[in-house]
Amino acid sequence: MTETVINLDSINPIEFFGVNNGKLDLLKKRFPLLKILSRGKQIKLSGAQEQLTQAKEKIETLIQYLERNGNVSHNYFEQILGGDDAEVVDNFVEKNPQDVLVFGPNGKSVRARTLNQKKMVSLAEKNDVIFAIGPAGTGKTYTAVALAVRALKNKMVKKIILTRPAVEAGENLGFLPGDLKEKIDPYLRPLYDALDDMIPADKLGYYMSTRVIEIAPLAYMRGRTLDHAFIILDEAQNTTDLQIKMFLTRIGPNAKAIITGDLSQVDLPKNQRSGLIKASRILKNIDGIAHIELDEEDVVRHRLVKAIIRAYDKENE
Repeated sequence: MTETVINLDSINPIEFFGVNNGKLDLLKKRFPLLKILSRGKQIKLSGAQEQLTQAKEKIETLIQYLERNGNVSHNYFEQILGGDDAEVVDNFVEKNPQDVLVFGPNGKSVRARTLNQKKMVSLAEKNDVIFAIGPAGTGKTYTAVALAVRALKNKMVKKIILTRPAVEAGENLGFLPGDLKEKIDPYLRPLYDALDDMIPADKLGYYMSTRVIEIAPLAYMRGRTLDHAFIILDEAQNTTDLQIKMFLTRIGPNAKAIITGDLSQVDLPKNQRSGLIKASRILKNIDGIAHIELDEEDVVRHRLVKAIIRAYDKENE
């Protein structure tokens, strides 16, 4: 049995251990074969050398994160511990500034956080059309919007077009108050939220008023040719076969498109099949079209979202 002691002098140990040692308990759960003790500003590990080495690497990454940020959320703490690939862990410690997709208001950096999100970025750089499919919270839409904003800032495109099918998720659109725009806007809110994180409010308002950035229901895409644009079709699992074909055939020269969807959350009527299923299948081997599947390991929301997704997947199986 091997022992090692790690000093926490450079950080606030309370931030590391968590309230009532909640974060320390996560560390113990992640490495159940190790004996882990906290002593003031030290943490003592004892056990097999292989597990000891892995635990030490995770703890050092957490220390680096805390040195830079001052605090770490329960969710991030768990994600850093759970990252089995070094590339995933590196997302939390800014070793390579080139990983940053865009800098948002107040200097906030927006980057791909997980291995599959990084793959999505890489595929988008090499292909004109990307299908990104995965459950809620895996960063599909957020990463896609960040790629679009980066392309606009780098003058690779002249405009961004964000679209969603206006399909009721168990609710009735007709009973919502207001005019058509007010009825539609709640469906497009996640796209606005992502943009708010990446573009200052005054500049975003200017882009929206000049139609440099356009957010519209999918039905508004019919008959258009979208050139020199970065186009995102979000919630594509709620498109019919004809709708997704219509969208894909709108793409003009010098344009890029990302189609995101979650096949576990189809809100179409029971007699309609999601067009995303067919499109992702028949367009599998076309040069210039790439596919990425994200899973629960890419979840960057509350730590419980990952457990919820796994529970539903298990039930469906």
